[in-house]
Amino acid sequence: MLPASANPEPYRIKMVEPIYLIPREDRELALLEAGLNVFNLHAEKVFIDLLTDSGTGAMSEGQWSAMFQGDESYAGSPSYHRLREAVRDVMGFPFVLPTHQGRAAENVLHSAMIKPGDVIPGNSHFDTTKAHIEYRKAHAIDCTIDECFEPEIEHPFKGNVDLEKLDRSVEEHGVDKIPFVLITVTNNSGGGQPVSLENINAVADYCESKGLRLMIDCARFAENAWFIKHREEAHRHRPIEDIIHDIFRRATGCTMSAKKDAIVNIGGFIALRDEEIYEQCCTYNILFEGYLTYGGMSGRDMEALAVGLQEGTNESYLAARIGQVRRFGDALTDAGIPIVRPPGGHAIYLDAKKFLPHIDQEQFPAQALVCELYLEAGVRAVEIGTVLADRDPDNGNNRPPKLELMRLTIPRRVYTDNHFAYVRDALVNLYERRDKIRGLKFTYEPPILRHFRARFDWIR
Repeated sequence: MLPASANPEPYRIKMVEPIYLIPREDRELALLEAGLNVFNLHAEKVFIDLLTDSGTGAMSEGQWSAMFQGDESYAGSPSYHRLREAVRDVMGFPFVLPTHQGRAAENVLHSAMIKPGDVIPGNSHFDTTKAHIEYRKAHAIDCTIDECFEPEIEHPFKGNVDLEKLDRSVEEHGVDKIPFVLITVTNNSGGGQPVSLENINAVADYCESKGLRLMIDCARFAENAWFIKHREEAHRHRPIEDIIHDIFRRATGCTMSAKKDAIVNIGGFIALRDEEIYEQCCTYNILFEGYLTYGGMSGRDMEALAVGLQEGTNESYLAARIGQVRRFGDALTDAGIPIVRPPGGHAIYLDAKKFLPHIDQEQFPAQALVCELYLEAGVRAVEIGTVLADRDPDNGNNRPPKLELMRLTIPRRVYTDNHFAYVRDALVNLYERRDKIRGLKFTYEPPILRHFRARFDWIR
C-alpha cells in the first residue's frame, strides 16, 4: 500500500512539448522590450510558464476524442445539449448559457443584474469581477474573514465570508442596492483559499433571511470541494459529487470560467436556478456572445467542456493535483521562502511584503519579484498586488491591498515535481540577494485592468 502522502498522477503521459531556456542576456532584452510586464512576453521566450492556470491545462484523450463529436449548428447543437446535461448533472442548475470564457459570463450576468450605485458584497472579488462591477458604476465590498490577510496563519478556510462584515454592508447600503452576494470558490485574490460548506450555508441562511440572492463564482469549485472533504470533519466520508451539489444547492446561480476546473483551453457558462434572470441574461448573451446554444464557443469546445466537468471532479485527479501544489508550497516553506499558508488548490502565493520589505507598495514589490524571477530562471509568474488592484474609481489613488503577492500558478496535468524543484532553487537564489532588488514605476498605465498592459521601468 502506498503511504498516505503519496498521490501518483492518475494518468500516463503520451505526448510531450519541448521547452527551452533562452540565455540570460536574451531574457534581459525580452523583458525590456516587454516593458517589465511579463504579459507582454512572447511565450516561446518563457521556460516554465506559471502565469495562469486558465486554459493552460493538458486535455485528456477523452476530451480530445469528444471533440470529434462537435456539432457546429448555429442553433440547437447536440453539443450544447450534452454540455447543458453535464452542468445539470454536476451542479444541479436547470438553466445554462454558454459563453466563451468566465469574464464573458460576468459581463452577461452583470449587464442583466447590476446598475449604477449598487454594491456587491463578497470574498475578495477577483480583478475581472471587480472591473465589471466598477465599469457599471457599482462597488465591490470585501467581506472576507480577517485571517485571510495574515499569510502565515494556518487557517483551513481562509476564503470564508465574515458574516458580521456582510451584515454591516447590508445595513449600510440596504437590500435594494444589493443585486446579489458573491462567493468565489476558491478565493483567488486571497491566496487560492477555500470556503467551507458551513460558511456557504451560513451565507445562504443570511441571504434568505434578508431576501438576497446568492451567486457563486465557481472557476475552481472542484478544488474547493476537495478541501471541504479533507478539512471539514462532517464531510470527510462523503463523495466529492455530493459535496459539489451542496455547494450550489442554495445558490441562485453561478458564473464559470471552464478554463480552470473543467480543464479546457477556452469556454465558460452561466448556470441559473431563476428562470426570470435566465430570460434577462438570454438577451445579453445573444448581444455579446452569440446564440443561446453556442454562446461564443464551437461545438468541439462544448464537447471537451462537458467531458472536462466530469474529469475535473474525479477524486483521484484532485488528490494528485492538490498534492502537487502542496508539495511545492511545503518545499518553499522549508527553504525559508515566505508564502501564504496553507497552500491553496491551484497556486502558491509568495508574500512580497516579507520577501522584499525594503520596497514600498507604491513601488510594486510583487511586480518587481515577477521580473526578477523571469530574469533569474525564465519562469513567468503573475502579480496579485498593488498593480492588479488598480486605482480607486472615486479618488484616482492607488489602493494597495492588504496582501501583496506573487502567484505561481500551476497548470493542470502539465508540469512535474522536477519543474517545481527548479523554481524553488531559483527563488532561493533570489531570496539570498533580495536586498539588491529594486522597485518599479509606471511608464504607461491603462485606465482599467492595468496589469495586463502596463509598462514599467526600474527605480534607479
